[in-house]
Amino acid sequence: MHDYKTLFIDGRWQAPSGQGIAEVINPATETAAGSVPLGDERDVDKAVAAARRAFGAWSRTPSSVRAGYIRALAGQLRERADEMAALITAELGMPVQWCRAVQVDGPIEGLEQYIELAGLMDEVREVGNSMVVREAVGVCAFINPWNYPLHQLIGKLAPALAAGCTVVVKPSQETPLHAFLLAQMIEAIGLPAGVFNLVSGPGAKVGEALARHPDVDMVSFTGSTGAGVRVAQAAAPSVKRVCLELGGKSPLLIAEDADLAAAVRYGVQDVMINSGQTCTALTRMLLPASRYAEAVEIAIAEAQGLRIGDPLDPQSFLGPMCSAAQRRTVRDYIQVGRKEGARLVHGGEAPQEFERGFYVSPTLFADVDNRMRIAQEEIFGPVLCLIPYADEAQAIQIANDSPFGLSSGVWTGTPERALSLARQLRAGQCFLNGAAFNYQAPFGGYKQSGNGREWGEEGLNEFVEVKAIQF
Repeated sequence: MHDYKTLFIDGRWQAPSGQGIAEVINPATETAAGSVPLGDERDVDKAVAAARRAFGAWSRTPSSVRAGYIRALAGQLRERADEMAALITAELGMPVQWCRAVQVDGPIEGLEQYIELAGLMDEVREVGNSMVVREAVGVCAFINPWNYPLHQLIGKLAPALAAGCTVVVKPSQETPLHAFLLAQMIEAIGLPAGVFNLVSGPGAKVGEALARHPDVDMVSFTGSTGAGVRVAQAAAPSVKRVCLELGGKSPLLIAEDADLAAAVRYGVQDVMINSGQTCTALTRMLLPASRYAEAVEIAIAEAQGLRIGDPLDPQSFLGPMCSAAQRRTVRDYIQVGRKEGARLVHGGEAPQEFERGFYVSPTLFADVDNRMRIAQEEIFGPVLCLIPYADEAQAIQIANDSPFGLSSGVWTGTPERALSLARQLRAGQCFLNGAAFNYQAPFGGYKQSGNGREWGEEGLNEFVEVKAIQF
């Protein structure tokens, strides 16, 4: 059990002004994994005030010193990586097969690049009679999701520290424990008081208070599109900067000349990792009509081979959903798909072998029309839509016929053709023939998938104001 009773504000652990404790439920066992205090608007005020006091000195700290703190934090995470991974498995339910590499090692890699990128804050450009300099945007509020909790927190925190910003973090109610462990690491490296502040609590209180706070200069939010709209509305009166990483309904366009077996297996696995609770999951598989029947059979066979089970079992590919509420949402969408006339070819039922845990079987729908709700709305579960197309032009049209544009994938017989198709997809990133995620590249979406970018140099720019000094 990991029971926390205090919040981390102004460099020390403090009793919250808010009342109550929130239990964190292990989604595999339905027992308590820990608990955190419920902060409120008064705690937000204290945290923002601490961040504002710290901002002047921290923003003027030499970039090499800020880089040193980033290096020290990366060292702490490496030393305690197994502890952090075990904690995230307990609060999220991601199997140990994936959790260390995806939820911890990846974020460390992303964090370490900002040791060097912090130096970009020292660059000066001369344009005519002007000197153009970079300055930190100010006090930043981070409202984080539950599905990749440390990953998304580091994606915001690393560039903010590199730029010279101070921060107030609100973790998700479902998976807050990792943030308290990270705060312990930040305390251990001696980051100056007020640079990092942690306030847990409900989004309706803590998240909204941060978004509307007049002394917050920038809010970065990761979550659903609906919640992102509310954050932007709350932030609008003070005209603060808003960075939103929102939902997705991403296509995987498999061309007629592709290695069909490899492409389909990749697509099924991509959706089922983290039990489908991935904003970038390629949940619409677009398949040539001439090879559609064969592709459906390959997908069924692949889904049948993916083991669902205890996240502590290294053989488990899928664990449970994060919460009972998310399981209900996914089950409801499966019923929607049936009523819409999609053909359920695998899964759809709750696994019978588990007496406890919020499990949903890997689910495949064939003969999906892209106008169906299951093809247009983010399900956030292990549900894949298999959609046939007649020709390449229709495939591009279907791929782009979505309110979202976070990610995409293309699989073809040649790299040149893959690149040609990728350039026609309206999405913030595209994975060609199963390419790996790159922490040095910008991450973010088009359309209702949000605005702004995380990771890489573009991620740093979200936390930068540009000033022109005329001579």
